[in-house]
Amino acid sequence: MISENVALNPLDPKDLIHTFGMIGVWAILFAETGLLVGFFFPGDSLLFLAGVAASPVADAIFGDGTRLSLAGLMIGGPICAIAGAQLGHWLGARYGRRMFDKPNSRLFKREYVAKAEYYFQKFGPAKAVVLARFIPIVRTFLNPVAGVLGMPARQFFVWNVVGAVLWVDGILLIGYLLARQIYDAIGDKIDRYILPVVALIILISVLPIFFEFLRDRRARKRGEAVAVIAAATAAGAVDAARDALDGDDNPHGHGGQHRH
Repeated sequence: MISENVALNPLDPKDLIHTFGMIGVWAILFAETGLLVGFFFPGDSLLFLAGVAASPVADAIFGDGTRLSLAGLMIGGPICAIAGAQLGHWLGARYGRRMFDKPNSRLFKREYVAKAEYYFQKFGPAKAVVLARFIPIVRTFLNPVAGVLGMPARQFFVWNVVGAVLWVDGILLIGYLLARQIYDAIGDKIDRYILPVVALIILISVLPIFFEFLRDRRARKRGEAVAVIAAATAAGAVDAARDALDGDDNPHGHGGQHRH
């Protein structure tokens, strides 16, 4: 059962769910994707535990009256995540790099923006918007970065919807489907195991990024090899042309005789 806490810990997903319920989940999904200060919220672990909290064993794990509506989570969650990301994109398009023109602090670091820009340039707008959903911090900063870099609002909206549904509903369903097995194995001590489980979920979700890196690296190596061959071929052609010109300038090279 949940223990009595003197104060709410906003970084504890179990505490958040028990205190604020489904509205709290919606609000945090909006804040994490739409407000630059929302990156510290536990989005992935919150979604996983929200899925558990929508299962038949929710009250046994979180306490009586805690069970959430799975339909409400799976419909309202993506909507809030989409709305938050759209706000981030609009702010980036509206204010440009002025949004990031601030010194490093506990809530903001320039490296976060640089990392978001790297993913945007590396994978292209569509893939970046979808994949960023599964990467903490990047999913917060990539949305305004997409606006700053001029990603059209209509294109952003389409891939924002795809990414939000995959991220929110995917992790919710994993928590919901595994809830009974988790309870049978560890009872109500889920908070002891939530970090390893969420780490595994994140690892699985970023596998596409890893494979994209490998594919890009191989393509780059093939490109370098082709460039080397082309350079060698060009160099050979230049040498052959130079020899031919030298031969024309020196008739003796063709067996001719010097005439006075």
